[in-house]
Formats: sequence, structure tokens, C-alpha cells
Amino acid sequence: MPRDASAGLVVRSDLTFNGVKVFSATMFAARDQLGETVTAWLTAHPQLIVTDFVVTQSSDSQFHCVAITVFYWERLHSSRG
Repeated sequence: MPRDASAGLVVRSDLTFNGVKVFSATMFAARDQLGETVTAWLTAHPQLIVTDFVVTQSSDSQFHCVAITVFYWERLHSSRG
């Protein structure tokens, strides 16, 4: 029987988000490194302001998937001169 669970962490309730990045893994080694993968991506994108994190786990009798969804605010530059 499939099982699903999720939990969220609101980081900035004063901002809405205008971007989303989803990190997911099903293999054990990739699941084990998922937090480091997210941290590396955030470090490479210091201009982003994280507003929410949602961690989701889904599994059945054979497979387990973990996803970390990062919601963020990014200042968009106007193309007007």
C-alpha cells in the first residue's frame, strides 16, 4: 500500500514566492545526499530568498522517494531601459 507524508517549514511569511525548485531522489545514496544537494544549490544562488521548504516522502513496497521543494523569491529585473 502506498504511503505519503509531507512536512513544511515557512521561512519568510512576509514574502510570496515567484520561483520553485524541486529536488528528488529514489536511490539510497542520492536520498542520503539530498540535503547537501539543496545546500549546494542555495549556496550557488545567493540572490534567492527562501520563503518555504516542503519535504515529501512517498513509498510503496519497493520504492521510496524523498523530495525537497524550495519556494523562493527572486527580484526580477525590468527589461525596460
